Amino acid sequence: MTPRTATLIGLTAILMWSLLAVLTVASGKIPAFQLAAITFAIGGLLGLSTFIGRPEALSALRQPPLVWAVGVGGLFGYHALYFLALRFAPPAEAGLLNYLWPLLIVLFSSFLPGERLALHHVIGALAGLAGTVLLIGGGLSGFAAGQLPGLFAAFVAAFIWASYSVMSRRLKAVPTDAVAGFCLVTALLAVLMHALIEDTVWPATSAQWLAVIALGLGPVGAAFYTWDVGMKRGDIRVLGAASYATPLLSTAFLILAGFAKASANIALAAVLIAGGGADRGEGPAA
Repeated sequence: MTPRTATLIGLTAILMWSLLAVLTVASGKIPAFQLAAITFAIGGLLGLSTFIGRPEALSALRQPPLVWAVGVGGLFGYHALYFLALRFAPPAEAGLLNYLWPLLIVLFSSFLPGERLALHHVIGALAGLAGTVLLIGGGLSGFAAGQLPGLFAAFVAAFIWASYSVMSRRLKAVPTDAVAGFCLVTALLAVLMHALIEDTVWPATSAQWLAVIALGLGPVGAAFYTWDVGMKRGDIRVLGAASYATPLLSTAFLILAGFAKASANIALAAVLIAGGGADRGEGPAA
């Protein structure tokens, strides 16, 4: 596989993640951990299906505890918080806060060995911060008190995903097949959390079931595998820069689907957050 092909494969993850918010909202009132359990089970089984005819792929599941901690911690922690955010906060605002992760990946990766925090990183961070302040401060009076925990969950989720991504770069030797195991363990943890703190609520319509299945096959399934391929074999700088399109696309899909209303604040915040690292040279170093 050439670096160009791997980069194109990685770009498909960005497109799938742009649908994460709208599909989550379209899935109805399923509790966050229940939704995570279902979708990660689908995503994990999707990965295992590729093992057919490749018995050697099972060896990818034999990884040190640190690898499992990074993989499962990143997937479970991020999505548990993200699904909670979309349940308790306005989806457009929660989505934009969550999509600070491309900027955070750039900032975190600058502290890796051989990297440094350059001026354009600082400018990008300030632009992203300005977008966050505008998003929260500009509409704070319009948020109910019960929505603030959801917004905070979205913000923390961004940090978790950025940390997971940068840590994954330090584990390049781990094969992509291992992601199937991460997904299945994440599903099991979500089942336990659901049993402890949530009431079971199944999708009420066929459209909601389709949204859940689509989540498991795409944003909470195939996207993890294609992103892994892109990060390990493709042009990391291109992928890092392209990730800044995700909040714009995600918000556009929410508005088109009728789950959010267009506003000047949302538009300007999206531009600031996305523009925080628009320089194509800001992606994580290869």
